[in-house]
Amino acid sequence: MKFLIDTNILIYFFNGGLAPELRNKIEDILETSFVIAGISRIEFLGWKKLTDETKIQADLFLKFAKVLRMDGKTEDLAIQIRKNHSTHLPDAIIAATAIQHGITLVTRNIDDFARIPHLALYNPFEG
Repeated sequence: MKFLIDTNILIYFFNGGLAPELRNKIEDILETSFVIAGISRIEFLGWKKLTDETKIQADLFLKFAKVLRMDGKTEDLAIQIRKNHSTHLPDAIIAATAIQHGITLVTRNIDDFARIPHLALYNPFEG
C-alpha cells in the first residue's frame, strides 16, 4: 500500500515521545512509503520548535522522503476541495495530492479530512 504522510505524523515521529508500538507502526509506514506533499515539507521545516541543530536533522530525515510537488491538476483539485469543504489551504493541498496520486493519507487529524470524498484515510493512533 502507498501512503502520503501528513505533517502531524512527521512531527510526532521526529519529535519522539511515542509509545514503542506506535513508533514501530509509523516506522513501518515510513519504510513502506515515505511520501509527502511539498506543502508538508514546508510545514515541517517551518515548524517553530525546530532549532538550528534539529533543522539539520530534519533536513536529513526528509532526504529519505519522496516529495510530491503540485501540478496543475493537483492545484485545481485543491481549489475545489478548499471551496467545497471549507478546508484550510495546506490540508486541501495535502488531500488533493493524495487523491491525485491514488494513495492513502496517514494523519492523526482525521476530522480535518473526513468530509472530503474519494480520500482514503488512515490514523495510526487508532487501533
